Amino acid sequence: MTKYAIIVPDGAADEQLEQLDNKTIIEAAQTPNMDKISIEGKQGIMRTIPEGMEAGSDVAQMSLLGYDPSTFYTGRAPIEAVARDIELSADDWVFRCNLVTIADSKMADHSAGHISTEEAGKLIKELNEQFGNEQIHFYSGVSYRHLLVCKGFDFDVQTYPPHDCIDSVIEKILPRGKGSEMLIDLMARSQQLFVNHDINKVRKDLGENQVSSIWLWGHGKKARMESFQKRFGLKGAAITAVDLVRGLSKLIGFDLIEVPGATGFVDTNYQGKASAAIEALDKYDLILIHIEAPDEAGHSGSIETKIKAVELIDKHIVGPVYQALQKYESFRILVAPDHPTPIKSRAHSPAPVPFAMAGDNVKGILHTTFGETNADKSGFRIENGFELMEYFLKN
Repeated sequence: MTKYAIIVPDGAADEQLEQLDNKTIIEAAQTPNMDKISIEGKQGIMRTIPEGMEAGSDVAQMSLLGYDPSTFYTGRAPIEAVARDIELSADDWVFRCNLVTIADSKMADHSAGHISTEEAGKLIKELNEQFGNEQIHFYSGVSYRHLLVCKGFDFDVQTYPPHDCIDSVIEKILPRGKGSEMLIDLMARSQQLFVNHDINKVRKDLGENQVSSIWLWGHGKKARMESFQKRFGLKGAAITAVDLVRGLSKLIGFDLIEVPGATGFVDTNYQGKASAAIEALDKYDLILIHIEAPDEAGHSGSIETKIKAVELIDKHIVGPVYQALQKYESFRILVAPDHPTPIKSRAHSPAPVPFAMAGDNVKGILHTTFGETNADKSGFRIENGFELMEYFLKN
């Protein structure tokens, strides 16, 4: 039986940067293991964001897993609700609820300085105490990532992801459309609750970004997807620190493997993720390993941090997993960012991403190092990203 590993360095794809002699982040980073996969196997380009859809990780990750977002996508927040075992009725609406920093009437930080889960939990608890009722309930998550469930409302709104709106004037990115008044009112009331909060006083004294407001976006209704095992005949498991990928994994029937110290940031436990994946290969046909760090570095606009994240993934995850796979009679490995998070824009981009795969019967095209430029030169293109999974598993 063939063993499969998919490694997703979230948001690692980028544009050429003058500061890096017109190389991308991946091309400038030291990635001997990704290069080995590309040289021994093949690399190419794929489009994970269908035309007309927003360049969100939810859409991109769904494509990577082999599901057409135009068929299965109902919004980001419903996917995260699955990760937290939140039961939704057919008419419930769920919104992603970030804790953010607003400064000078602009979106300054989508994560409120990557606030700790403990601090955030206290703020979400107070939000429920102050504003919660039978129709409105907040659910705490990890760090700045939380959810709001609304019952008995009818929404037809446009909302804006805060991580794609850094430095945008708040007035221009507020929710708009049917039901937006209620959302804007909740956000305004949260600002009054947070302005002199003890947690913010401590954060200010420590020189950390304060929590200015909640930010509501990514709304949708209950999500449903087909089983991966039914679709592809394989039993899978996922390793990730973020609820989005946890929710998608649960929706398609993957088991979740918990790794202590997995943070969803640059300080995540890379070695722990690799060790857990290697151990799980004996039990599962396919292991998905997702690492959020490059995406967060892209949103922060830090070239140095993003390069560091890519290099740590290559050294501590790609290398060990690729080596471990080779003890099996048959294997395949795929390395693929879900979408670009360019340093210049600090926001997700719908541009195509490079990927590299190696293993049994993977025949090379252009035996060169991994990166956007060489992947494009290979001429191997997949316009519908969700079609890559079947190619990876069966061709």
